[in-house]
Order: sequence, then structure tokens, then C-alpha cells
Amino acid sequence: MLRRVPSLQSRLVVTTVLLLTVVFLVVGIGAALSLRGYLYRQLDAQVTEIARFRSDPPPGDPDPRPPPPDAGGGFIGGPDRPANTLEVTVDDGRIVRAAVLGRRGASRPVDPAQAAPAIAMTPGQPPRTVDLEGLGTFRLGAAAGEDGTVTVVGLSTEALENTVGELVLREAVIFGIGVVVAGVAAAVATRWTLRPLHRVSATARRVSELPLSSGEVELADRVPDVDADPRSEVGQVGAALNRMLGHVGAALAARQESETRLRRFVADASHELRTPLAAIRGYNELAARHADELPGEVAGLLERMGSQTVRMTALVEDLLLLARLDAGRPLARERVDLARVVVDAVTDAHAAAGEHRWALDLVGGEDGGGDEDEDAVLPEVVGDPERLHQVVANLLANARTHTPPGTHVTVGLHPATGDDGRAVVRLSVADDGPGIPADLLPRVAERFARGDSGRARTTGSTGLGLSIVSAVVGEHGGTLRITSRPGETRFVVDLPAAGGTPDGAPVDPGVRLSSRP
Repeated sequence: MLRRVPSLQSRLVVTTVLLLTVVFLVVGIGAALSLRGYLYRQLDAQVTEIARFRSDPPPGDPDPRPPPPDAGGGFIGGPDRPANTLEVTVDDGRIVRAAVLGRRGASRPVDPAQAAPAIAMTPGQPPRTVDLEGLGTFRLGAAAGEDGTVTVVGLSTEALENTVGELVLREAVIFGIGVVVAGVAAAVATRWTLRPLHRVSATARRVSELPLSSGEVELADRVPDVDADPRSEVGQVGAALNRMLGHVGAALAARQESETRLRRFVADASHELRTPLAAIRGYNELAARHADELPGEVAGLLERMGSQTVRMTALVEDLLLLARLDAGRPLARERVDLARVVVDAVTDAHAAAGEHRWALDLVGGEDGGGDEDEDAVLPEVVGDPERLHQVVANLLANARTHTPPGTHVTVGLHPATGDDGRAVVRLSVADDGPGIPADLLPRVAERFARGDSGRARTTGSTGLGLSIVSAVVGEHGGTLRITSRPGETRFVVDLPAAGGTPDGAPVDPGVRLSSRP
């Protein structure tokens, strides 16, 4: 299964959203880290100032341990935040005092074991963050007093981290809304921007759906001038597509003119050849009446000349028929009992090739024929009885010519349902001969198609029989399917049943081939 490829518009929108997301992440992370660093620098300055103040009180101060200066700083928690200043006095590696200081001189003793990490702080050391069990996370700084003790002061980092966290949360919400809005805007903008490309694509799609293989084709579709402006990339594509369509249209017109001249030539040549061939055949038959008066060798040459004249006349008639079908000349339209046509054709084939084993199955169960009923009434078809007889005769002649004596040839005729659900009359000709070579099967219904030496000129085939079958079946709105493998070759013709298609109009003619191993 082919994986679905996203459209250019989808890729552009996704790329835009991803780029914006990356930009927002870089900006958001950078802003959060910058704010966090700035707040920590301020916090370090406060810790250092408080530690220096508490270790060396002002001279003459009656309270040797006055309360610290306000470290609240509106940027963290504001003046109404709870007390968050820790003071530890260390003397000779031992904690002699540990307390959490509050405003207005209030303090709360702290278990020295909880403040034990403060012992590692030394004066002059940059402040660092330490987790104190039961107290929280503090930024600690140390200063030496005149009495030889070390005062360690710490400020809680909780308010700082909460501030940074709130910033990150708000950034996530704002940036998320920004990404969504940018994605919608990018979708609208790219859709509007790619409209010219969509119009160019629509023109190319309409042209690609035109049947260009045969017949007269008019390529009137062109990219609008507004989308073929060479100053833009899309305009360059549109202009190039217009030039290509012009070249293709000119080539198709030249091809059609050449085919028309060729058909006219074939039709005129075939028509003109009929008269001299008729004269030659007449003179040959007249001379043959006196064959007993001629030498035996001359009589044999006359007989040979007569057979080649008959063959050449048949070839000319086939070419003339194909030329008329190519020119679109209408065939006769009348109700035809195809069963009678098939019976007559099989009778003629049996008389012409008695060494083959012929079998006729009317309204029978063909392999793969569907849900046929043996008691079903075979419907008539609408078409040209002479040409339909030629279809059956050509299929039987093909089986007779290209299979060895003793080959079983089965002709089936029964009502069925076509691939499109319409009622059809299905004619099948199957044989158990050597089959059609795989390299010939795809073109077996083309004109003058010939296989290897085993199926070629030694058989006397003109290579037009199956091409006439395909052309006549197509003109009747039917389909021809050919399957072949060694030991089984089957030709299946579906013709619309009378009443299935108004007036027997052609509907989707075609030839389908398959080679089964």
C-alpha cells in the first residue's frame, strides 16, 4: 500500500508551526534562565550584606544582634512574606547558635543538626544553595566576626523559584496560544498563496484525464494568464505548462492529420483495388473453364492464381472495413438473434476444418460466466448482423488457423452481467491449443499483429482478423477480453443485450488482455 504523502500546504503549515515552537522555546527558556540568574544575583547580594551586617554590628548598638535589614525585595515575595532568614553562628567548627530570624527582632531557635551543612561555609566563599532538612532550601553566605566566630546567613529560595515557575507557566500559556494562532494564520496564508498553484494543478489534471491515445483531441485548456506570469515561480510553472500543452496540441493535430490521410489512402486504395481484383478473378475463372485444353502446369498456376486472388480480395475487404470503421461510418442497427449467427458460423467452421473438435454451448455455464441459468432465455442484441457474423467467423478462424488438428474448440453463448452491472450477451471461444506467446498477447488485437514463425506467414493469416473483431465489438458498445496460457486460450465478447443500452449505442468499448501462467 502506498503511503499517503502530505500536501505542500500541510508541510508548509507544519514547518511554520515547528519553527515558531522552536523560537518560542528558545525565547521562553532564555527568559526564564535570565530572570532566574538575575534574581539569584540579587539574592546573593542580600545574603552577603546581611551576613556582613550580622557578623559586625554597628558600634554603640545596645543590641549586639540587631535584626537584619529587610531582605524582602518586592521582586520575590513582597513586604508581607513570612520570615525566611536563617542565622547560624559557628565557633571553632561548632554551631553555637542557630535561629530563623523574623521581623522586629523575633527569632525561632533551630536544631543545630538541621543547620549542620552551614559549618562547611567559609568567609569569602561565594553564596551557594543548600537543602536543610526540615527547613527548606536556602542560599547561604558567610562572614567572619571580630571575635573569631563565623556568621552564616541564609535566605530561602522558595519565593524565587515560585516566581520563575510562574513565569514559565505564563510563558507556556502565552506561547501555546501564539502557536495555535500562528498555525491558523499560516494555514489561511498558505492556502491563499497556493491558490495559483492549485489552478495550475487543476488544469494539468483536466488535461491528464483526456483520452489522447487516438482520435481527434482538442487541448483547449490553458493556465490563466494571471497564473502564467514569469515573474513568479508559480507563473513560470504555468507558462511552461502552457507551452507544453501548445506543443502537445500541435503534435496531436499533426498525428490526427496524418492518421486521417492514412485512413483516406487505405480506404481509397482498397476501394480502387476492388475493381482490378474483381477483373483478375473473373478472367481467372473464365480461363479455368478451359483448363482441360491447357497444359497441366498452366492449369495449376491458374488455380494458384485464383486462390491468391481470393486471399487478396479478402485482405482488401478487411482494410476497407477497418477504414470505414475508423472514419466513424455508422453500422446497421437492428435486433439480431446472436444464437442463430453463432450456429451458422460454427457449422461453417466445422465444414472448413473437420479435423478440429468443435463444441457448441448455448445458454450454458461458461467458466467464470457468472450466475447463468440453463433455462434462461437468450436475449437479442442490437447491431449489424453481417458484422456480428464476421466477429464470430473471425474468432473461429483464428482458433482454426493457429491451433493444430485435433484441438478442442468450445463456443459458448449465454446471458450474463457485465462489469458495469448491465445485461449483456456473452460469447466465448475457448481452445486447448498451445496458447498465444506472452510477448504477442498485449498487441494481439492490433492490426497486422504476427507472432513467431509458428503463428505467422505459414498459416496465411493477414493479421487483421482480431483487429476487426475489436473494432466491430467496440462499435457495438461491447468489450473483448483475451486470456491465454499453454493449453487454454479464451476470447470473451460481451455485447449489450437489446434494451440494456438505448438504441444499442456504444458504451465504453475496450480490449482487456491477461496471460495466466
